[in-house]
Amino acid sequence: MSGLPGASTCPGPGEASDLKSPLGAKFREPLTEARFQQLFGDAEQEPELLAEPRWSRLRRLWKRRARACSGPGPWPLLRARLPPLRWLPHYRWRAWLLGDAVAGVTVGIVHVPQGMAFALLTSVPPVFGLYTSFFPVLIYTLLGTGRHLSTGTFAVLSLMTGSAVERLVPEPLEGNLSGIEREQLDAQRLGMFALQLGVLATFLSEPVVKALTSGAALHVLVSQLPSLLGLPLPRQIGCFALFKTLAAVLTALPRSSPAELTVSALSLALLVPVKELNVRFRDRLPTPIPGEIVMVLLASVLCFTSSLDTRYNIQIVGLLPGGFPRPLLPNLAELPRILADSLPMALVTFAVSASLASIYADKYSYTIDSNQELFAHGVSNLISSLFSCFPNSATLATTSLLVDAGGNTQVAGLFSCMVVLSVLLWLGPFFYYLPKAVLACINISSMRQMFFQMRELPQLWRISRVDFAVWMVTWVAVVTLSVDLGLAVGVVFSMMTVVCRTQRVQCLALGLAEGTELYRPLRESHKLLQVPGLCILSYPTPLYFGTRGQFRRILEWHLGLGEGGKEAPKTDGPPDAVAEPVRVVVLDCSGVTFADAAGAREVVQLASRCRDAGIHLLLAQCNASVLGTLTQAGLLDRVTPEQLFVSVQDAAAYALERLELTGPKTCTVWV
Repeated sequence: MSGLPGASTCPGPGEASDLKSPLGAKFREPLTEARFQQLFGDAEQEPELLAEPRWSRLRRLWKRRARACSGPGPWPLLRARLPPLRWLPHYRWRAWLLGDAVAGVTVGIVHVPQGMAFALLTSVPPVFGLYTSFFPVLIYTLLGTGRHLSTGTFAVLSLMTGSAVERLVPEPLEGNLSGIEREQLDAQRLGMFALQLGVLATFLSEPVVKALTSGAALHVLVSQLPSLLGLPLPRQIGCFALFKTLAAVLTALPRSSPAELTVSALSLALLVPVKELNVRFRDRLPTPIPGEIVMVLLASVLCFTSSLDTRYNIQIVGLLPGGFPRPLLPNLAELPRILADSLPMALVTFAVSASLASIYADKYSYTIDSNQELFAHGVSNLISSLFSCFPNSATLATTSLLVDAGGNTQVAGLFSCMVVLSVLLWLGPFFYYLPKAVLACINISSMRQMFFQMRELPQLWRISRVDFAVWMVTWVAVVTLSVDLGLAVGVVFSMMTVVCRTQRVQCLALGLAEGTELYRPLRESHKLLQVPGLCILSYPTPLYFGTRGQFRRILEWHLGLGEGGKEAPKTDGPPDAVAEPVRVVVLDCSGVTFADAAGAREVVQLASRCRDAGIHLLLAQCNASVLGTLTQAGLLDRVTPEQLFVSVQDAAAYALERLELTGPKTCTVWV
């Protein structure tokens, strides 16, 4: 095995080597983990790092954290929690202010009809949608780090909230409520979700999120059919609610209102083409056409002049209370009832918002603080819930609209709040005669992008069959069961695919690439050199209770330990890879990202079996977490610290030089 030009042979036991500065030395001994820590580790660490007790390490880490927390004072913490203190001094007033103003006003105009429309999905009066379009936007402007993110009402969250509201605070069957009783019922419905903090975060895969929103869009479409047709049907909740609603609509179809149907058809005939024009001519239009607000104004004028509400009994929005709502503290006694519903909404809130923030941050070359984003959305949902707001998050439609209209920073959110504020204070009476069927049409037209996500399925099939399966399972579960249960099924199935993929990994046998110091899988090239009696294995997966059995079978097959190896699946090495009895095995642990107690005990048992069989076990490139777990499991009772190496090259060099394997007496070492 010849080395690279300039490389040298491994020094013998009697040869001197400069270990004080091995990076600049031409010759060095193979580095073990203990020797590496002694040369390059923290100066405060004990020389015998691997033998250090856990309580000693914890005490040292605690002292280090305590030193890191002391110092500069409250100003850095204030700057971290209030992002405007960081970006506002660098705001380009001449270059950005006009774009932020136009984008903010445009988004604010869309917030007004969409907020009232999504309030219908939440089963609360339309004015609560305006509150949700004001308070959360204002709070996120002060706390968020997403410069192009637009928060407010979100159809999926509104649908999830509405289903929970109908289940927890159902409306009386007779439906004859006085004004005071109606106000009390609405206040109770909003109080149910005052504790929706939105402060739980998890990683939801992209197929799960897209399938969830696509399936929820179908729920929104079906749930709005009674409003489109003028059918006073009760809202269906729970499993199979979509099919129950369809059955109820088909049964009551002969009793539909022709006037409501006409208003709905005209509204969709205007909204859908305008949405298509905004998408197709996005680059040519200075600002998107505000189809929703135009439709709202036209329908209100038509209903007022024609007296549609009295002549044809068309349902209208009615009087919107002016001003701000009185803050209400949540009833802590309701906490146990709402936790099960709040958890999936919190997950959807942060997953959608964080994904959108990351997409636009990458597109416009800036960074977001994930912890601050979690804090911003949690505080936004907490404070706004005191002011009769339902759960909110960032939305794809308004975020895209803000970017297309020229928005640059969070200042656009202030202009959006001004538009909604003007409606709450002065312009509310103009929406008195707005038909609720128009709001239902706005809900349906806003789902356009979510429906079109299904066009990505062919590409997803080509990229990853597993992700395609996750998408389909989640979508079917959302449509068939409910949004909440569908989300749970999608998350569980996505996690199971990860677990299953860790069960199907292949342990790779490595060989030395001729003319280099690199070790590569034997299947990649035929120009790889092997040393008789030396087996180098790479196990590229976490070592935990689910993979410990596979790990044991693979190692038995390669090393000839026990009888289970004959039934193990073949690896990528050639059939004669272990023709000569193995004397030394090097286990490359670089792919083992973590190990639990069961996996660590499996390695300890392997070390004992190798020692009994006369096989030298060398571990290479264990990360600190894995090495600590193995140490606590008693690995150092079976092997010595000299058998733990920082790289495969060092372990192989040690094996060739010190253990007197047959074959060449020289080896290439990374220097």
